[in-house]
Amino acid sequence: MKKIVTLGEVMLRLSPPGYQRFFQTHSFEVEFGGSEANVGASLAYWGMHVAHLTAFPDHEIGWAASGQLRKNGIDTKFIPHIPGRMGVYFLEQGAMQRSSQVIYDRVNSAFANFDGSAYNWDEIFDGVAWFHWSGITPALSAKCAELTLRSLQEARRRGITVSGDLNYRSNLWQFGKEPHEVMPELMKLTNVIIAGSRDFKQCLNEDFKSFTEVRKMAFERFPELEYIVKTDRISHSSSNNTISATLYSNKKTYSSKAYELTHIVDRVGTGDAFAGGLIYGLLHFKPKEAIEFAMAAGAIKHSVPGDILLCSLQEIHELASGEAVGKIKR
Repeated sequence: MKKIVTLGEVMLRLSPPGYQRFFQTHSFEVEFGGSEANVGASLAYWGMHVAHLTAFPDHEIGWAASGQLRKNGIDTKFIPHIPGRMGVYFLEQGAMQRSSQVIYDRVNSAFANFDGSAYNWDEIFDGVAWFHWSGITPALSAKCAELTLRSLQEARRRGITVSGDLNYRSNLWQFGKEPHEVMPELMKLTNVIIAGSRDFKQCLNEDFKSFTEVRKMAFERFPELEYIVKTDRISHSSSNNTISATLYSNKKTYSSKAYELTHIVDRVGTGDAFAGGLIYGLLHFKPKEAIEFAMAAGAIKHSVPGDILLCSLQEIHELASGEAVGKIKR
């Protein structure tokens, strides 16, 4: 069994029922989710051994979050419960021409103030094949940026493959440093980067005329880089999107087929499902099969409510091969 480690904050998600707006609702539906843990949950569901690195507050909600990760098949033995608060985000689901809205309340959370100084990295990375991070974590605080760097250094020291979803979010970088002061050092230690032109531009503070220029620069500047992966989305409305993806090595390009999604249930976590599918694919298949598997996983997640894709390998393979359209499960 392949062993994988993921790093990142897990938050409490509060959503009005159905497609109600914030000012309409009298109640909130509760989920737990975080980008990197969502990736880990999909991989655990597909039979991988996944350990997640984070920190939770030492109270009932923190323990409930830890319990939810275990329900998702994730190993939580490295997660401390410490003084602090739970990060929260509020999600209002969009529909038709109305966009979804997300409001974050995560400043000074337990994880944002966690430095991981007590970690035993030999124990954490014993037998691990893959480590996954995202650009959300180093954006949260100076301690989180330092923890991400230390994690990558320890992973690379042991020859572990590293993937990173740059996932630039401007409203998160509030602790006094700009992305280009932090991200390049992390990117140098990463083998598989998931990012578009905007992510590269903001993380490196450089302007690029085309994604071809981005790729040329990245493969020259980051010698450890094996693949760049880019997703494309055309939003016709909140309920109707067209998605596809491309995987680039230094010399070859592999593109997935496009999916037209006409009745989207939940867009949250779709990029995480894609990233989980990509990791699984690159661990088990050739590049072309890997990008098709990843995109099929991302497409299916649009039909699943909540942060996490719970979907069998067979369902993903059937969609990737075109066998699942109109099929009735018996």
